[in-house]
Amino acid sequence: MLASAATVKPSTAAAAATCKAAFKPLHLPPLPAAAGLRPLSLSVSARPLYRQEHVLASVAVAAAGRNERATSPAPPSATADGARPLEVAAPAETGRRAKIGVYFATWWALNVIFNIYNKKVLNAFPYPWLTSTLSLAAGSAIMLASWATRIAEAPQTDLDFWKALTPVAIAHTIGHVAATVSMAKVAVSFTHIIKSGEPAFSVLVSRFFLGEHFPAPVYFSLLPIIGGCALAAVTELNFNMVGFMGAMISNLAFVVRTIFSKKGMKGKSVSGMNYYACLSIMSLVILLPFAVAMEGPKVWAAGWQTAVAEIGPNFVWWVAAQSVFYHLYNQVSYMSLDEISPLTFSIGNTMKRISVIVASIIIFQTPVQPINALGAAIAILGTFIYSQAKQ
Repeated sequence: MLASAATVKPSTAAAAATCKAAFKPLHLPPLPAAAGLRPLSLSVSARPLYRQEHVLASVAVAAAGRNERATSPAPPSATADGARPLEVAAPAETGRRAKIGVYFATWWALNVIFNIYNKKVLNAFPYPWLTSTLSLAAGSAIMLASWATRIAEAPQTDLDFWKALTPVAIAHTIGHVAATVSMAKVAVSFTHIIKSGEPAFSVLVSRFFLGEHFPAPVYFSLLPIIGGCALAAVTELNFNMVGFMGAMISNLAFVVRTIFSKKGMKGKSVSGMNYYACLSIMSLVILLPFAVAMEGPKVWAAGWQTAVAEIGPNFVWWVAAQSVFYHLYNQVSYMSLDEISPLTFSIGNTMKRISVIVASIIIFQTPVQPINALGAAIAILGTFIYSQAKQ
């Protein structure tokens, strides 16, 4: 056994020596280096070849894009687990949000002031056609003066722009006069409760006249709106049919205005401020002959003298305030629409009505029954639900 073992060791050593002699290292002459290129070192693992295709592709891409990477900016550094750091919100976005907040607060405040002065004027001077005309005239005069003095940049319009604006202006005129007629006959709070039902008109008109379909939650959101408005109307202590119908007509007109505005203003590069200014000018041209026919200068002169005799010089300031603030709050609302989505605008409009209702009840000491307040709350809540369902 020892003899056999001794013979194995030499044979193994001999075999190793033979293999070493047979596989001598092969030295190839170095390839000439191309100008501007560095030799690439390729390290391939011992895995099967079909798993190395992505490695070869990576090497090719690295060779082709070495110069481009040298001139491109470095990417943000990654964390230990490979995730990129979170980007900080740009200061411009923060400024934009602050501007929208200022727009909303200004919009609501101006609207409350307008409604208070408008109701004071209508209580002493019950001529809604002239009151509506003065509101549009004040806004038109303000914007024409702003364009003439270059405080505001005048819009670049053409004939097609004014053609597209015509149906919008007609609907705006009807809605404005109808709302003023309503506030001349009933309390401001009641008018705005009924006007909170505007989303119901929007869905119904879009469904039956335009053929649009909405998800089921949108239709269900109309139930509290309609129910709340009906409950508030039935329990209104100073209910007036003319005032009620004025608010309803105003809802329908403003819905039609929105529809024509979306269709007619596509592709028009006019800012919200100038768009509303042009709308006011055209509405004034439409409204003026109807106001003269419905009431007339003689009626206006007699009513003006009576109001000044009862109120005093303050009545003139009331008329000026309601006219100017009407234009300002609408102008700011259109400026807000330039910065936000229609959904956010709708929610803001709902919150605006709450501020107007509460302020008018406090200032004019409008008697409100608990059931009436419940109806108003249900209608406004339904409007908010509608805004969320529409999203």
